[in-house]
This record gives sequence, C-alpha cells and structure tokens, in this order.
Amino acid sequence: MHWIPAVAELLSLDQLSVRFTTASGSAEVVRSVSLKVNPGERYALVGESGSGKTVTALSILQLNQDAHYSGKIRFGQQELLGMEDRAMRGLRGRDIAMVFQEPMSALNPLYCVGEQIAEVLRLHQGLSTREAAKQAVHLLEQTRIDDPARRAQAYPHQLSGGQRQRAMIAMALACKPKLLIADEPTTALDVTVQKQIVELLLELQQSIGMAVLLITHDLPLVRSFAQRVGVMHQGRLVEEGECDELFAHPREDYTRKLINSRPRRLAPALPASSAGQVVLKAQDLSVAFQVPKTVFAKQSFAAVKQVSLELAPGQTLGIVGESGSGKTTLGMALLRLSSGRAQGEIQFEGKRIDTLDQAALRPLRKRMQVVFQDPFNSLSPRLTVEAIIGEGLALHEPQLRASERRDAVVAAMREVGLDPQTMQRYPHEFSGGQRQRIAIARAVILKPALMLLDEPTSALDVSVQAQVLELLAGLQARYAMSYLFITHDLAVVQAMAHQVIVMQQGVAVEQGRVEDVFAAPQSDYTRALLAAALH
Repeated sequence: MHWIPAVAELLSLDQLSVRFTTASGSAEVVRSVSLKVNPGERYALVGESGSGKTVTALSILQLNQDAHYSGKIRFGQQELLGMEDRAMRGLRGRDIAMVFQEPMSALNPLYCVGEQIAEVLRLHQGLSTREAAKQAVHLLEQTRIDDPARRAQAYPHQLSGGQRQRAMIAMALACKPKLLIADEPTTALDVTVQKQIVELLLELQQSIGMAVLLITHDLPLVRSFAQRVGVMHQGRLVEEGECDELFAHPREDYTRKLINSRPRRLAPALPASSAGQVVLKAQDLSVAFQVPKTVFAKQSFAAVKQVSLELAPGQTLGIVGESGSGKTTLGMALLRLSSGRAQGEIQFEGKRIDTLDQAALRPLRKRMQVVFQDPFNSLSPRLTVEAIIGEGLALHEPQLRASERRDAVVAAMREVGLDPQTMQRYPHEFSGGQRQRIAIARAVILKPALMLLDEPTSALDVSVQAQVLELLAGLQARYAMSYLFITHDLAVVQAMAHQVIVMQQGVAVEQGRVEDVFAAPQSDYTRALLAAALH
C-alpha cells in the first residue's frame, strides 16, 4: 500500500524522554523519541516488552504515574506536556481516546459496561441518560459482540477476556475521537474476532478520518493494518518507515529479529513412562451459571456442555475457540476453580476431586497451578516480586528457611528470563509481558504435575513469546508436567500441544491429535478458525 502524508501532523513527539524514580533508583525508559502521526494515518509502534512503547503512548495523555517528562508533545496546536488537569480531562475520551492492554483493570468493576460507555457519551456529548444507554448498545453491536443488549447489562467480571476488550473499544470510539491510541487492542481476542475488530477499526478510521496509533507486538496485525511503523528498542526509536518497505527491507538487526520470530514446533515427545497413565480425566463435564433474566428473576446459562477428556503426564492439551466459547470456564472447572455449578466426574492423579470440599482440595493445590490471562489482576499490587513468586513455597513448603526460599525465587526468575535484581520491585513497575513472566515463575516454582495456562503468551511480543514457549516446553520435558493450554493463537497450539479441543458455544465440536485436526479438520467451525489464522 502506498501512503501519501498529510501536510500538517495531528500528533508530534519531539525528543520525548520519560524517567521514573522509585525507591530502588531512577530509570529512563523512553529516550529522545521523535515521531509524527498525521490526520487519518495508521501508525504502529512495535518492540519487545519493556521497550518503552506503552510508556510512550501513555505519555501523550500523561497517564504514567510518577513520571518525569522532557521534550515536547503537540496535538494539533496544543502542547500537552504541562497542560492543566481540567483541560487534559476534556481532551481524554473526546479528542484522544485509548484502548488499554488489560481491560479488566481499566474497567470499573462496580458498574455494568453499558453504564461505563454511556458515561463517556453523557460527559462529552451531553446525551440524556436514555439516549446514552441506547447508543452504548449500538456501539457494542458495532464491535460484533453477541447479544449486545444483554452484554450492556453485564459487569466486567461476567464477560470473557475478549468481550471485555470489545467493550473497551466501544467506549473508546464513543465520541469518534481524532486520535485513537490502541494498546494491544486484539491481545485477548481469538483470530476470527481479531479480523473483525481490525476491519471495524479500518472502517471507522476511514469513515470519520480518525488517526490510529497502534501499540502491538503482533506483526501480522501491523502488516495488515498500519501505513507507517516505528520500531522501539530499549527506550529508543531505532527504525521507522512505511510498512511495506520496512517489512521487505528492514535496516536494523533488531527489526529483522522481530520479523523472523514465529512459533515453531516445540512440543516434547511424551515420556515412555506415561503410557496408560492419566493425570487429569473428565467425563461429561458441564458448567452452568445463573444469569439475570429480569430484575427479579434469573435463568440458567450452560457455559460448558458434557465435555470429556484425558491428559497424560508430560502432555499438552490445547483448548481453543472464540471468546465466550467456554474454554476458560472449562479449564477452571477442571481445577475446581469455577464459580459455576459443575456436573460430571473429574479425576486428578487417580483421585476424584469433583466430590471434594475446599479443605480436602487444599493439599492438592501444590500439584495444580494456574497462570491467568490478565497478570496485572492476578498479582498483588502490595507485594514485591520476591514475595509473589515465593508465596506458594511459603504456603506449601513452610519448612524451608528464608534463604532457601530466596534462592528458589532467584532460580525461578532466571528460568523465565527476569533479572533477580528486580525482585524488590512491585508489579506496576513492570511491562505487561514482564508481569506475565512473573506469573509463570510463581506457578513453575512449585514444579506442579498440572499447569493451567490461560493465554500465557497473549501479553508477550513475538520474540519473548518464543522464549517463553521454549521455557515451557523445556520445563515440561524436564519434569513431565502436563499443560492445559488455553489460547486463541493457533500457531501457539501447533507449536506446543499434543492434543487439541475446539470449543464453540460450550460444546467440544472437535478434538484429537493436533496434527490430525490441523491437517484435516472435520468441523466447519474449525475450518473457519484455521482460515482466519492463516489470513
């Protein structure tokens, strides 16, 4: 695609630097970055986790906590650095909107999503309560969410990760802003909805002349969406150019490394000793929730319907499907972590656990661990990284001395590619990808028999994703751990899984060996997922 720049830029960053000062010292995370985004332009900022791309984007609206800025940020004729809070609040949401990387932490848990979208319309467009509520449903409908009227009445915790992200996008687009800053807008979305959201953003961008600053690690998304690309590395903008030219002829070694990072087949061979053994078994597992029908009545909603499976030691079972298909609910139910009403038989290491109470389950928790989809909300903001990673050891192995526990934390941090010198920092001091690695370290430190991995690489850029997948494959080969791997990324399933289950509306529409399902899918739905992933 050939892009012709506009005469006057909409957004201009001139020698922007951002420094944070914490108890552990001072760090400059953005260093003399200069870039321009023109009206109606689609500009993508890419780079590894911790490269400074999200901090750069948050600087535009001065949303970085305890940050010290230097340089200039101009939006049209306005200088944003140093702007009064009242003027900045008027700008946020109206002229510049943002879709955040982690919707669960960005959405207010006390209000239904329809109210939160309507609030933007009332504040910035002066709509009545009734009109704003009606428009909120229409905006949700534009994001292709199923049953938008019902979803508008739902609270954030009642939606899947992908549905929450679509609610965030609806809120950001409410006032038709001049600039949309999209920080990993498709991270939590499956491949088919990813495609729909990208098409939606393109449609809106072209119809209202909205510029988009896309922050992402998804290079296929960049290639299909962006007109210009900037590559960040260690806080600096190391390369910039038109999208087609940069992908065809990257100048920097770092850019070439990002472009060439794709998941490859990593699933280790199953241990010979695993023949006939089963770590996890489920028979006719169903999960139902009570959801509002009217103000005074509720109805039962079946999220998972009669799913059966077996998982051997050292084996990975991939669970894929669209957002809201029931794949996370299935995984949580298998570990007895679902809040819904479960029916069916579940066996873990030969013992039935569906009949056990929580007290009887507690000793088994060391043998089954979870890495959640949203690491920011699964990590305590009040604990240091050392305390977070070592918490499981303190609970399950109280006989360890403090020095032994610290040594184990150091080893776990090194295994997942984290610097042990950062163990006294808090979660908010890390990037999204780094927080996900902390969550993985917290789980693997106990060397469990079974790990539930709920989108464990969704927050990671492509090069770090490859490193984490190699780490998980190595740990599995070394300790014969079994993985339940929930993901919307079919390339990751192909790289990691031995078996796969395809979920649609709570039903396992197809399951079998990865090679068989990918080579000859029997379900139309599976074929549609594969077609979208290869698009």
